[in-house]
Amino acid sequence: MPKGNLLIVEDNLDLCQSLGDVFRRVDYSVKTAHSAKEAYAVLKKDLIDLVLLDLQLPDEYGLDVFDKIKEMDPEIVVIMITASIDVQPAVEAMKRGAFDYFTKPFENSEVRMVVSKAMETQSLKREVSRLKRQQSNQNPDMEMYSRSPAMEQVKNLIKMVAETPRTPVLIEGESGTGKELVANAIHYCSARADKPFIKLNCAAIPDHLLESELFGHEKGAFTDAKSLKKGLFEMSHPGTIFLDEISSMQMGLQPKILRILEAQTFRRIGGTSDIQIDVRIVAASNRNLEELVRNGEFREDLLYRLKVMVIQLPPLRQRKEDILPLAQIFLERNNKEFGKSIQVISDSAIDLLNNYRWPGNVRELKNVMERAVILCAREMIEVEHLPVELRGQSSNIFASPTTAETPPAETNGSPVSLADMEKVHIEAVLAQCDGNKSETARQLGISRSTLREKMKLYGIDG
Repeated sequence: MPKGNLLIVEDNLDLCQSLGDVFRRVDYSVKTAHSAKEAYAVLKKDLIDLVLLDLQLPDEYGLDVFDKIKEMDPEIVVIMITASIDVQPAVEAMKRGAFDYFTKPFENSEVRMVVSKAMETQSLKREVSRLKRQQSNQNPDMEMYSRSPAMEQVKNLIKMVAETPRTPVLIEGESGTGKELVANAIHYCSARADKPFIKLNCAAIPDHLLESELFGHEKGAFTDAKSLKKGLFEMSHPGTIFLDEISSMQMGLQPKILRILEAQTFRRIGGTSDIQIDVRIVAASNRNLEELVRNGEFREDLLYRLKVMVIQLPPLRQRKEDILPLAQIFLERNNKEFGKSIQVISDSAIDLLNNYRWPGNVRELKNVMERAVILCAREMIEVEHLPVELRGQSSNIFASPTTAETPPAETNGSPVSLADMEKVHIEAVLAQCDGNKSETARQLGISRSTLREKMKLYGIDG
């Protein structure tokens, strides 16, 4: 893989050629242009990291070209070249965001050193962005925890496919089984771990916007295309893109995904030339894609291209040995979140957790444990803290000797939100303690500062 993609924009053909040779010898991918028009054509077609730009071009002034390059892609690094004794234009370019400038004649070794420094700076910026994305994309609600043989097999498949960075992957499983978590593991265990990782839920984007979101568009491609927009595939280069709920993608877009899988090329909307990328596609679906193929709702050729490697996630009801350990993980996490110190789950509550079918899988278990921790004012999760669907019958969710009577978890068939339940519970305990906040905090198992924050959040007087 080259160190970076350079574009040299210089009307002096000999200088352009010699600079190109200098950087090709040290493993850069180099494109050249001898005019602003040629430069724009290259920038539209290829993914460029850095531009060496001459201020004096035959068709446009260099500062104007600089502005247009930054308009096309604000992330491109630009280094100016000038033959003039007056360096003010080059200094002006630096004020506008150029990385550096050189005055002709210059030493090739000096240019090479500055380009290397610029690429390192660019790499650091991208690494910071990647770490921020990684932190925001990490799902704190689930753990790749398992004692079950089925999940151990999934982990082994992840390790195998991570070693083949170009192989497409299809993750199948019910909602809430952790498909995004598997996609995370595939990317961050692979050779692309330090490269971009872009995620998109295809079901969350309206059909008429999805194409532009994925492939981008040229300025003027349609009425609202006021400027060039890079699509998610372009932004993913040279990393990984995760297409969740790919089963919801309209048939008209599917051939374009197939083309990327086969040739790693695409065109922006309104574009006239192909853009080459190097991206691994990880797709996921909670629907049976083979059945969708039979119903004419999904392309058979795309399915077979995606199915090079399939990872099937088992539902939680088929990995019962993982239920209690996961519940304990969520209990500890929510203790920290809500400032509580709940120690254990009662035997009767454990029985309910183990015998429930978990239609929402691990995500539902996480939500159940969050709710239980919010409602529990003691050191043990009891049956009363679990939702009605687990208990199999309606009951007062707050029924206990130490709390006042409060409304049930469901009213007229509509579930009460966790926030509403927590507010009602705090108000009930506060009333029982005659407004004594220290005693209320003690009974709730939280600190006074946490109680004060929650009262402020929920608008509770006192």
